[in-house]
Amino acid sequence: MKRVILLWLAVLVCCVPVYADDSPWQVEAEIPGWIGRIDDSLAVNNMVSFRFWHGQGTIWVAPSKGVKSFRLFLNGTELRTSGMAGGNIYAVSIADAARDGTNTLHVSSITPQGGTVKVMIPYPEVLPGPLSESGINPKALALISDIIASDVANGFTSAQLAIVRHGRLVHESSWGRLNSLDPRSPLVDSQTMYDLASVTKMFALNYSVQKLFTEGKLDIDTPVHKILGNEYLTSTLNLKYNGGVKASAATMKNWKSTIRVRDLLNHRAGYPPSIEYYNASYDVQSLKPNLRATNPLRSYRHETTLTSIMRTPLFYTPRTRQVYSDIDYMLLCYIVEKVTGKGLDEYFRETFARHLGLTRITYNPLASGYTPNDCAATELHGNTYDGALDFPYIRRHTLQGEVHDGKAWYSMGGVSGHAGLFSNASDLAKLASIMLTGGYGRQKYFSRTVMDMFMSPQTKTSGNWGIGWWREGEMQRVHYFGTQSSSFAVGHQGWTGVLVIIDPERDLVMVYLTNKINSPVIKPLRRTKIFAGNWYTSATLGFVSQILGMGLDSDADITNQLRALTLDMAEGSLTLIPKGAGRGHPAVRNAASKIAVFRKWTNDEGTARRLEKQLPK
Repeated sequence: MKRVILLWLAVLVCCVPVYADDSPWQVEAEIPGWIGRIDDSLAVNNMVSFRFWHGQGTIWVAPSKGVKSFRLFLNGTELRTSGMAGGNIYAVSIADAARDGTNTLHVSSITPQGGTVKVMIPYPEVLPGPLSESGINPKALALISDIIASDVANGFTSAQLAIVRHGRLVHESSWGRLNSLDPRSPLVDSQTMYDLASVTKMFALNYSVQKLFTEGKLDIDTPVHKILGNEYLTSTLNLKYNGGVKASAATMKNWKSTIRVRDLLNHRAGYPPSIEYYNASYDVQSLKPNLRATNPLRSYRHETTLTSIMRTPLFYTPRTRQVYSDIDYMLLCYIVEKVTGKGLDEYFRETFARHLGLTRITYNPLASGYTPNDCAATELHGNTYDGALDFPYIRRHTLQGEVHDGKAWYSMGGVSGHAGLFSNASDLAKLASIMLTGGYGRQKYFSRTVMDMFMSPQTKTSGNWGIGWWREGEMQRVHYFGTQSSSFAVGHQGWTGVLVIIDPERDLVMVYLTNKINSPVIKPLRRTKIFAGNWYTSATLGFVSQILGMGLDSDADITNQLRALTLDMAEGSLTLIPKGAGRGHPAVRNAASKIAVFRKWTNDEGTARRLEKQLPK
């Protein structure tokens, strides 16, 4: 029998038939006729549906004055309503009747006829839950753990993993030390915060824009100059990029007048990928550091960098290309600050972190009450790439609790829309879960319409992009999302070695964090994989989502398939060893790590030795 708690409140509930955009509830509806009239289909008048997870939740019901009785059903289970009198508000536990995903509430038999019952349904929260009820195969998790642990033993840095399934935090784990090259450094634990790099774009900036858009405070089709002022149009420097568009000042002004907030979010505004605003010796024409050049756009303060960005000429005609650009999200930072009247860090903290009770997510950790040992380290020698770079004010110490990205640190004071946020995996997973429902508890963040809009493909040819969000689309992000994510899965990757995936179809959130750049530079500035950590499987990020999907929601025994996969990965790692690499090269150590995992899972000593013979001597 369901427990019903009578709440005697002095204030009666107003009777407004709504799904109110300004309501803190997931559903706030007056039944019957919650759509504003009695629908002639007769079937929908007394029912509403909502997203929830089993094992949690309380809803509130308020029969109107004069109502003597009514019946209440959730997913076919009748909830007790005896003794509920009109004119009061009652809290009803739905923990036993709720199920994962869509739930349907039915109010029936209201007596006397003509009475109404108002229902108020909050958003679900992320609670601890057992892995055994998640549908995740524990053997798949065991293989993921063994791969990361073996990589760490063979020279990889550190990692952290959190998984939310059906609204429950079902897994947390961590590997390695805060600073990989210091044997005295403390071990990473579930509280350790990582530099999120470009994942900041989604969970500080996109989240802020989505909330402001939901509230009607920011229209993403607003021209940027309408928010930032005429200086945005008139202050552009007459600079030409090699390989960039060539246009007169009048043409450039006209192009910039057409740029909307949406274009910035979609990386289609016309800006180059990046400019080192902090580097005085920077050739803006070639978009490269140059000791003999003088950077006319240099800025070392958050307050002045907006001017530098407004003076930045476009790289291509707006909306004719899609060029992933940090500048887009730096500019969006100022737009959010202009609209809210607050710093992006303050707005994020007050709007999201505080309301969700998140204590391990912040900008500028060292200025926010945290210590270096609360954070995993990134680059060992500041921003120098092991001494290969130099410019005024460059950091040379190991970065621990300071954002690695130069534009965020030197030019934006650590607070930007493109980088700067730090978090542990669990807090970030809770924050990411908002994209499954739109809110958290009695706090609405995004309307369903806004979430659908931001997660949808923006063009017929760009199914791998939503508005800012990376999308799986037609298996277009398999390197990160794997082959088993639904086409609706969204997320983002960060350069420091971090990945978030949100899959609404599977009610799954996965956060995998590493600090792969906390490692020596192999060949400074000459190869894609500059840092040693990049050579390891653990740095590729996508292997976690791929293996995690194996056996999901299935009773099949996947042991033999996982064993076969360890051979595939061992053989594949051998093919990735660069020609001439010695025994100590990280690619070789990575292959040795995969062979060790194969040996552990198969006990096939003969094959393991055959594979080891292919390693460089």
